[in-house]
Amino acid sequence: MNTMMIIHLLLTISISLCTGANQVKKDLGTVIGIDLGTTYSCVAVFKNCHVEIIENDQGNRITPSCIAFTPDGVRLIGDAAKNLLTSNPENTIFHVKRIIGRKFNDSSVQQDIKHFPFSVIGDKGKPIVKVNIGYGEKLFTPEEISAMILGKMRDIAEGYLGKKVINAVVTVPAYFNDAQRQATKDAGTISGLNVIRIINEPTAAAIAYGLDKMKKWEGAKNILVFDLGGGTFDVSLLTFDNGVFEVLATNGDTHLGGEDFDQRVMEHFIKVVKTKKGIDMGKNIRAVEKLRREVEKAKRILSFEQQTRLEIESFVSTNEDFSEILTRAKFEELNIDLFRSTLIPVENVLEDAKLKKSDIADVLLVGGSTRIPKIRQILKEFFNGKEPSRGINPDEAVAYGAAIQGAILSGDECVDSDIVVIDVNPLTMGIEVKGGAMSNIIPRNSHIPIVENKPFTTTEDDQSVVTIRIFEGERPMTKDNHFLGEFDLTGIPLAPRGVPQIDVTFDIDVNGILNVTAEEKTKGNKKTIVINSKTNRLSTEQINRMIRVAEIFADEDKVVKERINAKNELES
Repeated sequence: MNTMMIIHLLLTISISLCTGANQVKKDLGTVIGIDLGTTYSCVAVFKNCHVEIIENDQGNRITPSCIAFTPDGVRLIGDAAKNLLTSNPENTIFHVKRIIGRKFNDSSVQQDIKHFPFSVIGDKGKPIVKVNIGYGEKLFTPEEISAMILGKMRDIAEGYLGKKVINAVVTVPAYFNDAQRQATKDAGTISGLNVIRIINEPTAAAIAYGLDKMKKWEGAKNILVFDLGGGTFDVSLLTFDNGVFEVLATNGDTHLGGEDFDQRVMEHFIKVVKTKKGIDMGKNIRAVEKLRREVEKAKRILSFEQQTRLEIESFVSTNEDFSEILTRAKFEELNIDLFRSTLIPVENVLEDAKLKKSDIADVLLVGGSTRIPKIRQILKEFFNGKEPSRGINPDEAVAYGAAIQGAILSGDECVDSDIVVIDVNPLTMGIEVKGGAMSNIIPRNSHIPIVENKPFTTTEDDQSVVTIRIFEGERPMTKDNHFLGEFDLTGIPLAPRGVPQIDVTFDIDVNGILNVTAEEKTKGNKKTIVINSKTNRLSTEQINRMIRVAEIFADEDKVVKERINAKNELES
């Protein structure tokens, strides 16, 4: 038996990293794949033996992850909501993925709040969005806002398929932690979807890329997925071999993306205007959102042009127009430190996988921000002149792969039944031991599913209760890691310290669900408790209430749509 370790606190807990059924059954019917993005979302379906990216009602293949409430209480989602950003910014919600699953006092949340035109308040440690929906103020959790976006993606799919859709595979950044994954799953439940699997975004993209190629390849191939989106950044290193997609290592930053690049440019022009005109446009919410819109457009143009002009009429007042040139060189200068920082996770995954640059067969670019020429150049130079792959659409690859995963889980005969996807947990998991040190139980980049067990004991004579505190992270002290939860194990037989044996088991299943169990071996006292709201998760009661609210909004949306259709028919 391993040497027993001393702890001063013990517990047992059931934590959901990303939820879904423990066993996914065949015969699920149609399963859609949803890429729930920071700035844009995308939905796809595997139909007639191929993947179809489904267009929204505007004919677009990606939909803004944006919600707006009009002065008369109408809720808008997607393109229609984004169009209100400059005229009704206080009630137009976006980038909620950057705060989902985080605590209100998180430094990144506080930084984001400074740039949001809408109000975010703290309630029991959670960030809550406050809007005016026409008949008063309304509070929404990030999960509820995300549920609205997921519901929109489901509606898009149902409109195309002509039938009701229940089951979905939803993607999350590979570097999302426990709380962020569970919050995303809760959002799916609130939207009325049965999320049968949470899959990491880079893994989904790799499936999209490798499904056809693996039949042509001989032997194992190492692929590095570089996924830089609107608000999150992931790097995953996978090996493809005879139908097996195996993740070797993953790393990233859940708070880095195109929006950060835009913010740098916005801050630059706010300073320019203040210097030239003496106007602090940063204090004018509508002016800032007009600038945000133009900066995003300019960034896209600079991917294929050397310069562009940003023009805004009456940007602060009726007498003031905005007209400035932005060059690609200036854009790169403003963001060069952020661009270069993307290489750190690349180096980390190579080190974790014990591979060299020359071992990588292909570098796969995913996410709209990988269209930035400087990003491509930096990657090419890092890999000694190797051109990154342009074989897939970076905006659609994740949803594409999620749809394939859905087809695999539903037993679609068109998909090779021998395909196996082996993913990893992104962060080390363990418990706190005496002195506040972290005792690692499951190391990062461990293949899931996985079960690991460690024996512990008491630190005091006649100790009848112990508390286990669970953390995830890579630092040696728990105070520097992310707290997941805690609970008590009672009924320990009275004995001298060091005598009782308490086994702590960490069990992560194929869906990424973590169960932590503590058991006192002498009398067999055992306890498993689901994490509650005090650990930043929604309770069952809260989720059920949010489902009812979502259904009310859906009914109201239906009435509004019928009214608009009737009006259009009369006018025509």
